[in-house]
Amino acid sequence: MTPLAERLRPQNLDEYIGQQHLVGPGAVLRNMVDSGHITSFILWGPPGVGKTTLAKIIAKRLDVPFYILSAVNSGVKDVREAIDKARRNHYFGSQSPILFIDEIHRFSKSQQDALLAAVETGEVTLIGATTENPSFEVIRPLLSRCQVYLLHSLSADDLQLLANRAINHDTYLVQRHPEIKESEALLRYSGGDARKLLNILDLIAAATPENAPLLVTNEIVVKLLRENPATYDKKGESHYDVISAFIKSIRGSDPDAATYWLARMVEGGEDPQFIARRLVISAAEDIGLANPNALLLANAAFDAVSRIGWPEARIPLAEATIYLATSPKSNSAYLAINAAIEEVKQNPNVPVPLHLRNAPTQLMAQLGYSDGYLYPHDYPNHFVDQQYLPDEIKNHRFWIPADNDHERTATRRLQFFHNENPT
Repeated sequence: MTPLAERLRPQNLDEYIGQQHLVGPGAVLRNMVDSGHITSFILWGPPGVGKTTLAKIIAKRLDVPFYILSAVNSGVKDVREAIDKARRNHYFGSQSPILFIDEIHRFSKSQQDALLAAVETGEVTLIGATTENPSFEVIRPLLSRCQVYLLHSLSADDLQLLANRAINHDTYLVQRHPEIKESEALLRYSGGDARKLLNILDLIAAATPENAPLLVTNEIVVKLLRENPATYDKKGESHYDVISAFIKSIRGSDPDAATYWLARMVEGGEDPQFIARRLVISAAEDIGLANPNALLLANAAFDAVSRIGWPEARIPLAEATIYLATSPKSNSAYLAINAAIEEVKQNPNVPVPLHLRNAPTQLMAQLGYSDGYLYPHDYPNHFVDQQYLPDEIKNHRFWIPADNDHERTATRRLQFFHNENPT
């Protein structure tokens, strides 16, 4: 029998559950679809939140040719063949055929390069789906030609609506007279994943005799899932829960817990580069300036696992994990860039002071560009006191040093340069 998740797949935006920030009344994707024209975009979000379904609904609504490629089993040849088909089916003045690429983060650089020209010329409209951050996984030229839309895990209300729709509208389930007496466990184990919720309902239906009431209770859900244990699900809820516990254990300076969560991911076959990327982020965000060598070691681990893969990758990952967990911690750089970005958002067009601008032409020199700039290397200690921020924010401070040896030393050096009393 066709799985419940496929039987219940929405056919239009009104049936689509969740992601109202994208498809609700007046939302960006809804407006594009209603206008009859869409541009290339990438849907980024966890599994089971409707990425593939949304792409299919859009193609059906626009009534355009729709081609699907999976990055898992498609090569450059498949990409070019799909583009050729789309080119033959593209009629002047009409919406371009849609090329949907599932798990686009798994495409190699050469595969992504093969897409560029067709996307840029509008021969195809690309819709990509990914569970990974496109900033890391999609090449910059392709990313610049696509909008990125973030999809969220489904809320408890969304999941409850989906469960009610399943028991009230699915032809097979309706014949079994189902009843949801308790939904807490069903929603909890679904973890914001629509497919997982529907698979649990499928499991309950399969485990319930045809002549018995089809009931959903907390006890039934827990019992069935314990009898059908999913170990580490690198595409589902565990993927996000375990990596969260891993990073929080590093941040909390607990090397034993961090190593344990690392082992969970190793045994589950998690992508070692995914783990290594998170170590690089943790080194910059959580250890930061308290131990700048942490970022170097994390980058070295990333390079190592990129070359060797499993099972040996566990060793540099463990080394980096323990080093980060036992390092002093500081998030001052993280807070500084966030504060600076917030200032830029509030005042995006503050002019660069003239003395900080280059003057490559005579006209620019006549206008005062670079006039008055003091070259620090011409002064003692390679420092001269001058203003680098625009006048409007010249007294703002974005970096607030944390209390650790490295940042205390940096603070004393700056105080000395500015003729303040060292502390």
